[in-house]
Amino acid sequence: MSGQGASAAEGRPKRRLGRNSVIALPYAWLLLFFLLPFAFVLKISLAEADIAIPPYTALLDWIDNTTVAIQLTFAKYQLLLEDRLYLAAYLNSVKIAAIATGLCLLIGFPIALFIVSRPVHARIFWLAVVMLPFWTSLLLRVYAWVGILQSNGLLNTLLLDLGLIHQPLVLLHTDLAVYIGIVYSYLPFMVLPLYAALEKLDATLLEASADLGARPAVTFATVTLPLALPGVIAGCLLVFVPAVGEFVIPALLGAPDTLMIGRVLWDEFFANRDWPMASAVAIVMLVALVAPVMVFRARETRKADGA
Repeated sequence: MSGQGASAAEGRPKRRLGRNSVIALPYAWLLLFFLLPFAFVLKISLAEADIAIPPYTALLDWIDNTTVAIQLTFAKYQLLLEDRLYLAAYLNSVKIAAIATGLCLLIGFPIALFIVSRPVHARIFWLAVVMLPFWTSLLLRVYAWVGILQSNGLLNTLLLDLGLIHQPLVLLHTDLAVYIGIVYSYLPFMVLPLYAALEKLDATLLEASADLGARPAVTFATVTLPLALPGVIAGCLLVFVPAVGEFVIPALLGAPDTLMIGRVLWDEFFANRDWPMASAVAIVMLVALVAPVMVFRARETRKADGA
């Protein structure tokens, strides 16, 4: 027994080392591809724009080769608070992303319910249909919508041939076109989490609700929706967060005055070559998006621990 105890004691450090090595991999990934780029962008946001390569001043400057001076400035963040252009871009981006997320939820929930209601062997086919757009580049898919929505495009031509309209509708370069593009591009990100949540739904709960006399709408509101809430939250986050910073879709489908933060970032980086300003815009956007998610995640973790 003593020999077995000694062997078990010797094996614990190895098992602990193995567990720590597995856990260390995602942390190393976050450090390499999130924290380091974030720190680099934060450093640029605290510099001043300069006509140089790279186009910003250094944060550390040697004085007489003996003293290091740290040159930090928060002027770009102050400008973010003073210039209403940036606030309008943030608010408009949040508005467009929120509306598009709501549309994705309204469309994606019935699709997920339909897939879950199919036989098990047929679900793979319908999931493949949902994922089919990802087999083509996003840029090509957005360009396809340009051909569909323009004045002489497929949609206007079809409506004219059917006699439903008498002159082409103005669809391209409008907010409606932006919503169509975002919903089309990000709908699979809503459907897949909803499907994963609904697939785990116990069908006997729905049967019990029906046996107790509840109408389908009541059953959906009191049974299906609460149990699918984790999928709803995950899908909304997967759509909303990238939609806020979207650039390609508003640039190709939106109007010239469609102000979104992705276009502001592009203009600051490439048109104005003001990298510190663009970095400050990106930092504020990242903090505004990540902080609520972290707070929500911490609250859910505390609830789970309390339960």
